[in-house]
Amino acid sequence: MTTVAPKTAYLGWLSRVLASAKKVAPERTERADLVLGYATGYDAAVIAPFVRSLRSWFDGTIALVVDRRDDVLALLEEHEVVAVHPEPAAGWEPHAVVARFSAYADLIERWPDADSVFVTDVRDVVFQGDPFAPRPAQMEVFNEWDGGDLGAHAFNTKHLTAVFGEDIAASLADKACLCVGTIIGPRDDVLRLCRTMLMLAAIPRSEIGGAFGADQAVFNMAIHYGLVRASVQPNYRRVATIGMTPGDMLHFHEGRVVNPTGGFSPIVHQHDRHPHLADPIHSLWGKGLRYCGRTKSKTAADRGLRLQRSLMRRLPELR
Repeated sequence: MTTVAPKTAYLGWLSRVLASAKKVAPERTERADLVLGYATGYDAAVIAPFVRSLRSWFDGTIALVVDRRDDVLALLEEHEVVAVHPEPAAGWEPHAVVARFSAYADLIERWPDADSVFVTDVRDVVFQGDPFAPRPAQMEVFNEWDGGDLGAHAFNTKHLTAVFGEDIAASLADKACLCVGTIIGPRDDVLRLCRTMLMLAAIPRSEIGGAFGADQAVFNMAIHYGLVRASVQPNYRRVATIGMTPGDMLHFHEGRVVNPTGGFSPIVHQHDRHPHLADPIHSLWGKGLRYCGRTKSKTAADRGLRLQRSLMRRLPELR
């Protein structure tokens, strides 16, 4: 009996990125902390609040995946941030929210002597203290919203169902709604999470496992089913994830975002959801840079590709 190996676009992409891993020689350094972010599609004005606020508290290694833009490269050079450029696509590739975890894994391998690692969104993250204080004893993950669970969050329910099916989505409905945008912990634990997420995304059809939102689904699956160990942290401690926090419960005072608790967190995520916070943050950290938005505007070809991908998600895929 002949066994036919499964062939999907996602598995083809995954095999290519795994085969190309570790091309860069490891950088041997003293044990230190490492911050990684994925920031393609942004100009320097968008990235500046992240970079400048982080550098005001952290003098360790920062590496960002960015486009080859002069303004971005000048900003990163000024603040001693390692600029990493994505490899040109050699065929189908997943959405950046999934592909970034392959980049994170490669970068973590590049710094084998790293101690703790923080992988994070860039556009909507700003720092108000040392992100590694207190030092994480194990991997920490953070709630998307206070008092809410996955079943009550339409976006996460939609993508959990698309990636893993209705039964698994229902089994996770009463679990905490975790945000994939900020993750911190010991180097090996974060590396294991990145690889686990990449493999979990291969379970469904590739057009779904590689789509926007799949990162949230596989992340919550990995944590809640215990595939990787992590400590679920309450909001407004190390990280304040404020996208779903009512705006009237947050305010900006003396250069910091003040939480509903009256204190402030060293890391603020999703500040751009609140103009009364985003505007003073960009005024504080984006001085001298004019905001120009995303690097690339949507073209007719982009819209056509989006429609094609939407149709592909609805068609059966041979496995």
